[in-house]
Amino acid sequence: MSESRALSDVLDRLEAAVDGDEITVQEIIERLGRKSFASVMLIFSLISTSPASAIPGVTAVVAAITFLLAAQIILGRDHLWLPGLITRRRLSTDKLCKGIGWLRRPVHFVERFLKTRLAFLFHRPWFYLPLVLIMALTLLMPFMELVPTSGSIASAVIALFAAGLLTRDGALVVASMLLLLGVPLAIWKFGFS
Repeated sequence: MSESRALSDVLDRLEAAVDGDEITVQEIIERLGRKSFASVMLIFSLISTSPASAIPGVTAVVAAITFLLAAQIILGRDHLWLPGLITRRRLSTDKLCKGIGWLRRPVHFVERFLKTRLAFLFHRPWFYLPLVLIMALTLLMPFMELVPTSGSIASAVIALFAAGLLTRDGALVVASMLLLLGVPLAIWKFGFS
């Protein structure tokens, strides 16, 4: 997969999986591939960043999926596993397709700047730090549904990290970690101003 199309390819695969009025989390995972930790993390965080995040409970589901994915990456698993409680969850394909359409323009913009760099960040022990920080963020995300847009901000940080992981672009990983530090401030500003 070329870096210049890596993110669009993931959106294309998800769009190709859409059939009928609803799609399960399991069907999305099967379409993206059980070894595609970064693709699955990217798609679900993008869903929670897009207008599809208006679906009640999406932020909490994305948080659970991301937490489990990050934990499995740390443990060195080669196939992802999610509990049936999550994989049986259904999403509206109409809202999902609208979300994919909404994401196309920003994804195309980001792809212009992608390249492999700071590759040492994808090796142990450096790789553990962003994964642990992402896991900590996911523990707060279910509560973020109480503050409008805060779940989308957290999901955008995760999407940036997943995009870096997928394309081996360490600069995106660094950017996601810097933005992660700003999440509490952004939630305070947007949620309580």
